[in-house]
Amino acid sequence: MSNGSSLTLGELEARIAAVRDNIRELVEQAAAFSGAEDEARNADRIAQQNDELDRLMKERDALLKK
Repeated sequence: MSNGSSLTLGELEARIAAVRDNIRELVEQAAAFSGAEDEARNADRIAQQNDELDRLMKERDALLKK
């Protein structure tokens, strides 16, 4: 999502909330759909969102330590 630019704490919190919502929605979609192709696609999307969440949380933690 970010191109390496610094975000404010408020912006980071908003993005973290958005990514958490995305993950929740993807999990709900995964439960609703069946089929190997759908499952693989949803697993990839969930993994990407989890990676983004981890990155944003690390950036937030670093900002809070300043």
